[in-house]
Amino acid sequence: MNETLNVLNNRISLRRYKDKPISEDHLEQILYSTMRAPTAGNMMLYTVLVIKDQEKIEKLSKSCDNQPFIAKAPLVLIFLADMQRWTDYLQHCDIKKFCKEKEMEYHGPTNGDLFLSISDALIAAQNAVIAAESLNIGSCYIGDIMENYEIHKEMLNLPDKVFPIGMLTLGYYPDGMDKTTKPRFGKEYIVFEEEYKRLSGEDFDNMFQHISKNFNPNNAFDAKNIGQIAYSRKFGSDFAKEMERSVNIMIKHWNK
Repeated sequence: MNETLNVLNNRISLRRYKDKPISEDHLEQILYSTMRAPTAGNMMLYTVLVIKDQEKIEKLSKSCDNQPFIAKAPLVLIFLADMQRWTDYLQHCDIKKFCKEKEMEYHGPTNGDLFLSISDALIAAQNAVIAAESLNIGSCYIGDIMENYEIHKEMLNLPDKVFPIGMLTLGYYPDGMDKTTKPRFGKEYIVFEEEYKRLSGEDFDNMFQHISKNFNPNNAFDAKNIGQIAYSRKFGSDFAKEMERSVNIMIKHWNK
């Protein structure tokens, strides 16, 4: 196995960090690799915020679903889906006048642009993850940055066409730490050839077998199977409801 595949296949979500700041050299290498990520039309429809201020990181640990480990991270990167920069640039280029002269319809950013900017931001984030991992710097994705939009909009000075889509906590691996990767679902349930395949009940039973064998019938949710636990923890949780509320507010700002 080559070194690139070794980094990819042994990466874990790290929530415990060495008490050591990320060196400026390593940070610059991570950011350079981030900006080499594939991007729609080479437009780079994203922005990266580098957060080092400990007080701000502590606030983020509370606003992102009260996760104390976030406050222990030496560095946080926030990935923003950003159409504001291109909107401003096109205005700078007299695009409305140009459209009128050419008898072209002028419109602002579309929903398609929103999806592209989200894709750009997350592709860049994954480049940052792998670059960091190659430097013995662990990371953890924080999707909860999409919650509490109003708080984050003010905290991070976000315009209406800029949304927080992903956040990474980063820090060096603790000395002597053993990595244990978590199993994934089997390839036959995730990767299909030529067209989509819906799974049967038997498929699902086999797909979740490695998890179901550890099922505790005396669980906190009084659930009868893994699906009921997953729904209680994720889709039906308070943080999921807050994320839905927050994303709906983002979309209202987008459609202004």
